[in-house]
Amino acid sequence: MLKTPFFPRQLALCESMSWKEWSGYHAVSSYLVLHDAEYFAFRNAAGLLDVTPLFKYRVRGKDAADYLAQIMVKDITRLTVGRVTYLCWCNHEGKVVDDGTVMRRGEEDFFVTTADPCFSWFSRFLRGYDVTLEDVSEQVAAVALQGPTSRDVLKQVCDADLDTLKFFRTTKARLDDFAVWISRTGYTGDLGYEIWVENEHALKLWDALMAAGRNYALRPAGLDALDQCRVEAGLILKNVDYYNALHVLIEDRKSSPYELSLGWTVQLDRAPFNGQKALRHEKENGSQWAFVGLDIDWPETEALYARYGLPPEVPHTAWRLSIPVYSDASREKQIGYATSGTWSPILKKNIALATIRADYQEIGTEVQFEMTVEHTRHTVMATVHKPQFFNPKRKTSTPGSQ
Repeated sequence: MLKTPFFPRQLALCESMSWKEWSGYHAVSSYLVLHDAEYFAFRNAAGLLDVTPLFKYRVRGKDAADYLAQIMVKDITRLTVGRVTYLCWCNHEGKVVDDGTVMRRGEEDFFVTTADPCFSWFSRFLRGYDVTLEDVSEQVAAVALQGPTSRDVLKQVCDADLDTLKFFRTTKARLDDFAVWISRTGYTGDLGYEIWVENEHALKLWDALMAAGRNYALRPAGLDALDQCRVEAGLILKNVDYYNALHVLIEDRKSSPYELSLGWTVQLDRAPFNGQKALRHEKENGSQWAFVGLDIDWPETEALYARYGLPPEVPHTAWRLSIPVYSDASREKQIGYATSGTWSPILKKNIALATIRADYQEIGTEVQFEMTVEHTRHTVMATVHKPQFFNPKRKTSTPGSQ
């Protein structure tokens, strides 16, 4: 596997020696044997996470905005310089290929991040546009600095006016003798930033942030802690909560933006774009599926385990499984499936993200969640919730407005 530019620092700090593969790179699962301290750093202080394995593209030229507007579900021509947007892009049938962010760094300069390698897909639509598409994934390193004290840490090392940098904005800044791009974005659902830097300056960036964070309880954090946070925030994960429509073998594994709770990213009334006709039809006629949160009833869970003389058990890390969801305890009618879940330490809830029949998506609807105890399948009640279980005001506020 590949090593990111931050690997030397991570190797020295990773006491657990627990690593995962992320897009061909070594990625830390947890720096300590248990990831709890890293999770609470994200939620109560600040965590520093290597996100270099994201795929990164620069799109430049006088037609860059028009080109991106044609392949994305949002009208990128409306995105002003210095703003960032989250969105997805679809095939011609209106099914999601991938999701990511688009940052407008200049009038004709865009920076796109994706979960899957999308250079080949993006290249299909270049004809007719005065645009240069460049894959900079291996030239640009990145870290996510996330948590309540992340702004205070970052202010110690850069010249950007972070007190006025609003949610989903981006700015160029300097750290010592090198330049970085800072975006107020992240995958934890909390206050946070992502910092993008040329590989040659990566270790200097890491060292500066770690040194500045000593007085703010900053910790390096791995993917286990991140996974808990993103479930709490209701953020989807490729190959877990949805699949790339280009890679699946059957139609049933494809999802539309509306079925992933991403309908808010779709801007239909504009010039033609990929999937527009299919998405307009779905918008008018309704979707078959809905993406929701599930609040799994804890007293029922306790009672179920008590029948076996056991205390209730929940996985220590976030789980990624397909678990059936039923309309009632008889289990005669399966109405969907959960794809991600976790015990939320900060909310003290057992929660999950699920795809269910649209008829059951109303907040407060009671459904049945399958739970296996002592090799026997049962169900416990779960209440339909919006996917965002955790959404603090500090995520989007600026100092003085909280």
